[in-house]
Amino acid sequence: MNYELLCSKVIAVTRLTGNFIRKEAMSFDANAIEYKGLNDLVSYVDKNAEKQIVKNLTKILPEAGFITEEETENIKGQTYTWIIDPLDGTTNFIHGIPTYSISIALYENDQPVIGVVYEINRGEMFSAYKGGGAYLNNKPIRVSQNNNLSKCLLATGFPYYQFDKQPQYIQLFTEMMQQCHGLRRIGSAAVDLAYVACGRFDAYFEYNLNSYDVAAGAFIVQQAGGTILNFSGGQEIFETREVLATNSQVTEEILQTIKKYF
Repeated sequence: MNYELLCSKVIAVTRLTGNFIRKEAMSFDANAIEYKGLNDLVSYVDKNAEKQIVKNLTKILPEAGFITEEETENIKGQTYTWIIDPLDGTTNFIHGIPTYSISIALYENDQPVIGVVYEINRGEMFSAYKGGGAYLNNKPIRVSQNNNLSKCLLATGFPYYQFDKQPQYIQLFTEMMQQCHGLRRIGSAAVDLAYVACGRFDAYFEYNLNSYDVAAGAFIVQQAGGTILNFSGGQEIFETREVLATNSQVTEEILQTIKKYF
């Protein structure tokens, strides 16, 4: 498998769908939304984008299966499986807030080998492939080298359902805000992870995440020299639905704070 060549093909597919989403954003009617659950929104744009991605990726790798957010196609492959979020940041998209992305990962025998995150409005294509490092618009990227938490900028997400953990999460926010330069919530987990990979954020943490939210971004962070863990310090992020992504310099300090509350 030529991962570099395959990654370039995935980038082309991603860019094509990004053009579709960008065009739809110009005339999108916020009334054209559906609710999958409490505050869990979806639109025809998500669904059509996913169908486009699945169709084009099938042409590239016919034997691969799919795990997709909108479940237009959901059959795990024997060797290869694509994990796709066609529009990460749907709520931002619906409200006209310009931070949303496409997230595509390829897993081979349950291990990530390709990750692509496209932040559509800024035209920023983050990518990584096995053994090849991480890139932003084809230029190599690395995580930050900041080892002083007091000078770090962190990212997180807010729970929009399953509020049972909200009280301790707010306590965690309070402590983290007092330890760093700032805490940001921009509304797309895939973009948060990509920003850790290129050094804009020094770390990111969130819970209640799905595999399609983080599969591509987490791999890009790792290929850029970062660390991906769950809130207990383990490797199982899909099973626990928790992610801590860091520049590898401030991992233990942040992890110890998280463990106070989780």
